[in-house]
Amino acid sequence: MPSPDQPARRLLGRLTSWDAAIIGVLIVFVIIASFTVDNFASTRNLSFLVLDLAPIALIALPMTLIIVTGEIDLSVASTLGLSSAVMGALWEAGLPLETIIPVCVLLGAVLGALNGTFVTVFGLPSLAVTIGTLALYRGLAFVVLGDRAVADFPESYTDLVTGDIAGTGIPLLVIPLLVLGLVFAVVLHLTPAGRGLFSIGANAEAARFAGVRVTRVKFWLYVVCGAVAALAGVLWTLRYSSARADNGTGLELAVVAAVLLGGVSIFGGKGTLWGVLGGVLLLTALQNALRLDDVSNEALSVVTGLLLIISVLAPNLARNVQAALRRRRPSGPPPPASPDSEPSPTPALRSS
Repeated sequence: MPSPDQPARRLLGRLTSWDAAIIGVLIVFVIIASFTVDNFASTRNLSFLVLDLAPIALIALPMTLIIVTGEIDLSVASTLGLSSAVMGALWEAGLPLETIIPVCVLLGAVLGALNGTFVTVFGLPSLAVTIGTLALYRGLAFVVLGDRAVADFPESYTDLVTGDIAGTGIPLLVIPLLVLGLVFAVVLHLTPAGRGLFSIGANAEAARFAGVRVTRVKFWLYVVCGAVAALAGVLWTLRYSSARADNGTGLELAVVAAVLLGGVSIFGGKGTLWGVLGGVLLLTALQNALRLDDVSNEALSVVTGLLLIISVLAPNLARNVQAALRRRRPSGPPPPASPDSEPSPTPALRSS
């Protein structure tokens, strides 16, 4: 029978969780920035903020699933850049965007499959593999397009990315982001496949003995991550109406920082997409506020690096504190003895 204080303990656990802490910090930061940073709360700036977070949020969805399994993909920004470069080259060659966009997404899936093959078939560490492909894919982007920029994309496509919903200032891009976020959240938290991902991150061998196809699952996660990163490259190109080989440079650090800041354990097996959403919003809002205060890009890189370190250390500390709170039991006087119970013998009687 559950104890009377069990609901209170469950509520305390939720309120002291890392997800709740991130949302709380986000709310406090937005309130402070709205009063202290000029134009932060303006409709125009909030629209730019959503457009800034879109590629980070988009790539963070599959990245969350990969990190939950105990792996990582640092090549996502280079995949974005190569997708943008191929998009520009094909547009210069006269192909329609209706053909170019699927080709770019398929290219991203192939790049992700290459990562997945090295990690799952050859058993190489994902960190080393994706650092290598980070350089490889970015180099290929410059081979494809050089240092040129390709522009003049149709307004009918750029408006789909930069346009808003019925003059509200809310970008149209919010709709597909919410749909994809819901799909990934359902898969991760409400399906047996999602429970399998957590089990892989907690103990891959135990998950394999439990019937989870660890190798196949990891491979397809990399394929999905590559395809989504390439799609982010398409959206990036259409937003700025500029295809460049260096698009998205350094974005992988922002994505990983947002995922870890959202409470996903770098060691795998723990995390929620709700926390990741809070991490993405907090990171993007912080960067946006600093840009409005004319902070340099170098300083922004320092802030991102510090957040990356904090996001690794702080969630583990928070979990340790939460576990200590759960282990505590309320102390109080022992329950009164029943009237019908016989008195226990005194130590003197026991010794006689």
